[in-house]
Amino acid sequence: MSILLDEKTRVIVQGFTGDKGTFHTREMIAYGTNVVGGVTPGKGGTTHLDRPVFNTVKEAVANTGAAASLILVPAPFCADAIMEAADAGIRLVVTITDGVPAQDMMRVKRYLWRYAKERRTTLIGPNCAGMISAGRAMMGIMPGHIYTRGPVGVVTRSGTLGYEAAAQLQALGVGITTSVGIGGDPINGSSFVDILALFEQDRETEAVMMIGEIGGPQEADAALFVKEQMTKPVIGYVAGLTAPKGRRMGHAGAIISAFGDTAAEKAEIMRSAGLMVAPSPAELGVTVVHALRQQPSRPVMVQR
Repeated sequence: MSILLDEKTRVIVQGFTGDKGTFHTREMIAYGTNVVGGVTPGKGGTTHLDRPVFNTVKEAVANTGAAASLILVPAPFCADAIMEAADAGIRLVVTITDGVPAQDMMRVKRYLWRYAKERRTTLIGPNCAGMISAGRAMMGIMPGHIYTRGPVGVVTRSGTLGYEAAAQLQALGVGITTSVGIGGDPINGSSFVDILALFEQDRETEAVMMIGEIGGPQEADAALFVKEQMTKPVIGYVAGLTAPKGRRMGHAGAIISAFGDTAAEKAEIMRSAGLMVAPSPAELGVTVVHALRQQPSRPVMVQR
């Protein structure tokens, strides 16, 4: 099975008729995603890409039965778009938008927690590449042709490193169940631990690749979770071994500001938790193959 998304999931796009919305929705439809419509305020009642356009998410849900939404709206309006989707009953929201203010995300997180757990929206992102269930459906901006169906789950803070992992695995004849980009911002919707827990429950996923970065405690929290809760091999990677302290590197959350934020420190935390650390990102794919063949009793980690 796939976690969170498959070919039957009814998807809408917020920011549907914009240039980015049009381009990526067309790619999603071509991949097999069940896109049933989109939302652009003021353009309700029209059609776009042979799908209906609605003024609000509530209208879209009422008319299409949508359960998931991809958000491709500018950063100043992103928080409102997420909360509108949650209020309309959308269960899965994937937010691609970069540059969403941290204060806005704090407001979004508090808003989502107002709902009971069984009703609460799962938020992926913002500032992420999205997610893809290989060979079935995607919600995001990744190049679908490098994702082959197989037994490996991927969860990553970096979109492009997620692509690299997929390409290496494909070259080695190993496929992916689902790849999830959780985003590189300091405040995001879903953490490594949230996604690892879903992969642990997924019968089709035999191993998991976790790709981290400098900055923040997520990799350390995930290492502890893997040690205590995971039964499947986990192959990890932490980018940014040479990143200077105090300078943001790419993603808003990729900044060394406290102990445990550097790649080396995260690697040591992983080692102390019993995780294996390998020396090169070029070995991501081969390490996964080794993990699948050996099915080690403890997770395997890869470090640059």
